[in-house]
Amino acid sequence: MLRTEIGPGLTERELDVVEARFGFTFAADHRVFLSAGLPHGSSGWPDWRNGDPEDLAGRLARPVDGVLFDVEHNRFWHPAWPSRPAETSDALRVARTELESVPQLVSVYGHRCLPGTAGEHGHPVLSVMQTDIILYGNDLADYIHHEFAGRSSGLHVRTTVDFWSYFVEGGAGIDVTAPTPFTPYATSAQEAVDCLRMLALERLIGRRPHPEQLVEAGLTALVLDVETESLPLLAGLSRSEHDRADALFEQVLDELGLLRHLPREAARWELVRWWLRLMVNGSLDPGAGGDLITYEGWSALSRPQTLRPLVDRTDAYNDWAALRRGDREPLADSIVEEAERLLTGPWPPRG
Repeated sequence: MLRTEIGPGLTERELDVVEARFGFTFAADHRVFLSAGLPHGSSGWPDWRNGDPEDLAGRLARPVDGVLFDVEHNRFWHPAWPSRPAETSDALRVARTELESVPQLVSVYGHRCLPGTAGEHGHPVLSVMQTDIILYGNDLADYIHHEFAGRSSGLHVRTTVDFWSYFVEGGAGIDVTAPTPFTPYATSAQEAVDCLRMLALERLIGRRPHPEQLVEAGLTALVLDVETESLPLLAGLSRSEHDRADALFEQVLDELGLLRHLPREAARWELVRWWLRLMVNGSLDPGAGGDLITYEGWSALSRPQTLRPLVDRTDAYNDWAALRRGDREPLADSIVEEAERLLTGPWPPRG
């Protein structure tokens, strides 16, 4: 499934040497994986046998370096740490000290990581980009099926490793399974109705829009002269009444005739097209949109080759080197260009 060269697996002695040289441990299932065969020939796979030592050391350092990057540039501060010092240099010093004791994350492929827990197995695989950290597989085997075959168990487990679980379980990370973080864009009644329909499709595939999004979409539709009996009730909900948003949204969908059944695969293709449009019209950040399409489109739709160029451009945008260089804007533009190209072609873009 890996679609890359597979060399002889690492021997137990080679694995021990790697651990001793770089000062970490592989999880038990990671050791079994690497002893079965060593993937190489692609920059995503760490070559623990013949790879550049500086590159391997950099991969091991990236998770912590990414947190420090957000401490310095994005004001991140973990709630379990002491109070953040006023000076950034002092904040970095405190953060480095706190991060010395966090569990080591070890690169499996690219920025997908397993905890380096000696003798343990079954930990979820995390996708780690600074403090944007999400679950990418319930365990190593599930991750391989997800990343390289476009299928996974469909089950969702909680993270099992201290500190890093904070980002996945409601901390600073951005979960691509969360509601689409778009800004309102509708300027016509039809666009407002289309937005309501897309939010309904998100619910169909298991993505739950926030009540605020449902109310805002209802208010936008109301202002643009969409007429249903329940729409004013949805649009007028106060924050203390948000527990009623789901039920009223359902009524609005019914009144607009938007509750028709749609197979999940067709729903995903419709959502991919919507995410592409949001990126093109500036309502959705290209990086976030690319991540959504990679996770909820390409991976969930058996990795169609027609979406591969956009996935590759998203990977380039997420690459650590691009983050450090600070030159992600041209990469974001390239994602939008690919989105525009896809929208001008046949739909869905099978293949």
